[in-house]
Amino acid sequence: MTELTLLDAAHAAMEASPNDDALRLAFYERLGDGELFLLLEAEAEGETISPQTFDVGAGKIVLVFDRQERLTTFTGEAAPYAAVSGRVITQLLAAQGLGLGLNLEVAPSSFLMDSDGVRWLAETLGHAPDEIEAAISEVSAPTGLPETLITAIDTKLATATGLALSAYLVGVKYKNGNNGHLLGFVGALPDAEGALAQAAGEALTFSGIEAGAMDVGFFDGKDPITPSLARVGLRFDLPQPADVQQVEFTAPGSDPDKPPRLS
Repeated sequence: MTELTLLDAAHAAMEASPNDDALRLAFYERLGDGELFLLLEAEAEGETISPQTFDVGAGKIVLVFDRQERLTTFTGEAAPYAAVSGRVITQLLAAQGLGLGLNLEVAPSSFLMDSDGVRWLAETLGHAPDEIEAAISEVSAPTGLPETLITAIDTKLATATGLALSAYLVGVKYKNGNNGHLLGFVGALPDAEGALAQAAGEALTFSGIEAGAMDVGFFDGKDPITPSLARVGLRFDLPQPADVQQVEFTAPGSDPDKPPRLS
């Protein structure tokens, strides 16, 4: 029996409590964050992939699996596939008006999403927070935030390997008189700020908290406010990559700046 996956667990929790919006959103978050194996008609040609499509009566879908062996179990033999993040796949399918079938007939997380559902998920995952300028006058320990948000931030940042050193969740007061909460990243890579801000926004969205409950900031170790963040904030340590030898190989979809194209 195949070991249960994170998607299996999230799907089971959602099915057990169909009226719990937080569990439903948690499943979609796992779907967007995870690597999925997309069944293809033929081997990829460069960055162009041709997924197999199936007509299920309510429109055409493609098939994805969260384990390569589950794809092979479904097809009954070796078959071409592309390993792509759920985020990228939903964006590609939304543009083509296609639905998605997850682990159909081969796992407890068997799930069907029509084209409208795919479009909603792509829009949700593609939403980026607005950029604003605000001067901070005071930081304090965070208060009044639900545990679902703390868990969502922790889960989301666990996937942001190497994008920053750490993050601190604090209460914040701005010089314009506004109060709120801030997730302050320390030591973020310059090119990663957009991805980290989006990850924080998704943590809000998928925890069911209304937008605007948390701001995002970026600081370095020499910034005067950094010691205050460390002193009063709730700390999240981002995983750091191990030293590995670079391999000159690029699979379709492995570069987020060059997503594969559907033919």
